[in-house]
Amino acid sequence: MSIIDILIVAAYLIIITAIGIYFERKASSGIDSYFLGSRKIPWWALGASGMASNFDVSGTMINVALIYAFGAVGFFVEMRGGLVLIMAFLMIFMGKWNRRSKVMTLAEWMTYRFGDGIQGKSARFISALSTLIITIAIVSYFSVGAGKFIGDVLGIPEFLGLSSEFWAASIIIVLTTIYTVASGLQGVVWTDVFQGILIFVMIIIVCSIAFFSASIPEAFSISVPLKDGGFLPIETTRDAWTSILPSWNLNFPENSSYSIYNLFGVALLFYLIKVVIEGSAGTGGYMAQRFFAARSDRDAGLLSLFWTFLLSFRWPFIAAIAVLGISYGVTAGAIISDPEKVLPTVIFNILPIGLKGLLVAGLMAAAMSTFSSLINSGASYWVRDIYQEFINPKASEKKLIIHSRLSSIIIVLLGLGLTVNIKSINEIWGWLTMGLGAGMVVPLLVRWYWWRMNGFGFTAGTVFGMGAAIVQKIFYPDATEYLSFAILLISSFSATIIVTLLTQQTNKETLIKFYKTTRPFGFWKPIKSLLPDEKKTQINSENKRDIIAICFALPWQIILFLTGMTLILKRFDLFGYLFVLLIALSIGLYYFWFRHLSSEVRVE
Repeated sequence: MSIIDILIVAAYLIIITAIGIYFERKASSGIDSYFLGSRKIPWWALGASGMASNFDVSGTMINVALIYAFGAVGFFVEMRGGLVLIMAFLMIFMGKWNRRSKVMTLAEWMTYRFGDGIQGKSARFISALSTLIITIAIVSYFSVGAGKFIGDVLGIPEFLGLSSEFWAASIIIVLTTIYTVASGLQGVVWTDVFQGILIFVMIIIVCSIAFFSASIPEAFSISVPLKDGGFLPIETTRDAWTSILPSWNLNFPENSSYSIYNLFGVALLFYLIKVVIEGSAGTGGYMAQRFFAARSDRDAGLLSLFWTFLLSFRWPFIAAIAVLGISYGVTAGAIISDPEKVLPTVIFNILPIGLKGLLVAGLMAAAMSTFSSLINSGASYWVRDIYQEFINPKASEKKLIIHSRLSSIIIVLLGLGLTVNIKSINEIWGWLTMGLGAGMVVPLLVRWYWWRMNGFGFTAGTVFGMGAAIVQKIFYPDATEYLSFAILLISSFSATIIVTLLTQQTNKETLIKFYKTTRPFGFWKPIKSLLPDEKKTQINSENKRDIIAICFALPWQIILFLTGMTLILKRFDLFGYLFVLLIALSIGLYYFWFRHLSSEVRVE
């Protein structure tokens, strides 16, 4: 990197640190301010922050690798998690359902749903513990990706027997931790807004370069990783590579790491089912935190819409990097062997001085915004749900703030420590989405839709599901995604249902309060029957609209993301078809969802 590029990156780091320090005083007033911004942050800032947090370096490197190796249909592989299709569910109903609880964390939500007795407390504790474990694992995942990228870009050497990736990840995490620990959610959100602007500028510039300066030849070679650590060149054509119509079968060699996707149609159906289950189950961590911090139902909907719209620009950027990678390979006469190195290769070899520094700063912004959100939301589970709830209920606000900052640092250190033995970003991402995630999804799903589920059922389902995920990773690491997901789902479902039916139901007053406030659809007839007819009609009307709206929102989000990609790939025929579909789905979404948004709908 030139001195100009280095100065651009340095200026970015100074500005980010200054913003974080500026918000330190506001964050120190109490944990409600530290973790939720006192619920006074505007919806557009929360949405922009969410986008910046989802625009991570690790995910971007994986997605570029998939598009580079698979062609445009690699987009569909990321229905497993990288498309963030849970946003459609958060936008239509899951965001407002979370906001109505007026709690600080997903774990605290358990006492809102199951009561403040032993049921609620057991569910709260296990939810907090499992979320902390997942947060540490996700920090590791993002560290590997950020380490690969920044280690290559800055040329950081190995030191003390540890890889350059480890030291690069350490640098970025330490810098992020400084302003996150100081400023809490307010600092996280407003630094994310600044970082989001930088990311957006980066996207526009890279997409413009790819669209106007790069071309894809009629025939060319790409590379796929092999299971033994090598890479294999494969011939393809422009029409095949730019097609967005997925085939039922792919033809990757059996010794390729991507051969698990050869039954492509089965994989996509599996991912779609998984998306519907996970979206209907809701979420925790930094995504749920944005909705807990929202000021109203309307804000929850608007921040989701803005978040999704901004996130759609990520996919044209990913396509642009893949196109530039292919263009570089053709021009240089040597393909990029490791698909996960396409992003840094493009930065090194194609971008001019100045733009190189801007792109590096933008991707560092993406990494840092993700880390800051994870660290802040993860610390809230220790402080609010374990320390304050079970260890020191009378702790002062000052002591809680101290624990907030200490726990943030510990989460970072544990996550960074796990990166030492992880070499592949895709390896840990697959386990996070198909392993640990699958272990929690059943109790998270059933809690919304079945009145009879209790806190003991949630606790058992989570323990069995996550326990099975850890056992599978240790003893059966080569199990296929389908088999792994199915086993974990069955284990968790069985434990949830059996323990729920064998133990006492949740207090009826707690259930009535939860249902009247949250108003979910599902199997709530025994509780709904206790409400006046007028209120039942109001709830039924809202539920019906939401169910219809999600049928528009899910394809709308997929097509929104694909539309921008086809423009960068210069498939104007596909762009026209998708654009017409997008307009039609937008009209349906407006009619069934957007025009019904309100500041607050109260059902007493």
